[in-house]
Amino acid sequence: MHADTASLRGLFEVTGEPLSVDDLVTAVLTDQDGAVVTFIGTVRDNHHDRKVVALEYEAYPEMAEAEMRRIGAEMVEKYGLHGIAMRHRVGKLGIGEISVVIATSAPHRREAFEGCSEALDMLKATVPVWKKEYFEDGEVWVGVGAG
Repeated sequence: MHADTASLRGLFEVTGEPLSVDDLVTAVLTDQDGAVVTFIGTVRDNHHDRKVVALEYEAYPEMAEAEMRRIGAEMVEKYGLHGIAMRHRVGKLGIGEISVVIATSAPHRREAFEGCSEALDMLKATVPVWKKEYFEDGEVWVGVGAG
């Protein structure tokens, strides 16, 4: 079985707007689901013993969204998910702001958890999003897979 990315139930988006989990849950939930799992990634105040003051994300939206959709289709096929949604924020974010949200739905919790976890790992490794870390003592750009 190959998941059809055109008919994939979900949402895949890169946006400069603040993120929330509610509409992603709505996008993936069906009446046949017994589980919806969400992941919310936030900006923390430290990285490798350095004080972080902000992060800035950049992306090539069309390419990033296409890769998120590909990951989603793979997770649907592998775990039998009914839906998956991924949204990544771009722009400058302060400590505590949400940078990424993923939601998965499935008949059972194990598949929803595993699909969400693997989707996040794949997103961080392959989706073209770049991060600039602002520290108290400098700044550095980090490429795909370093998030």
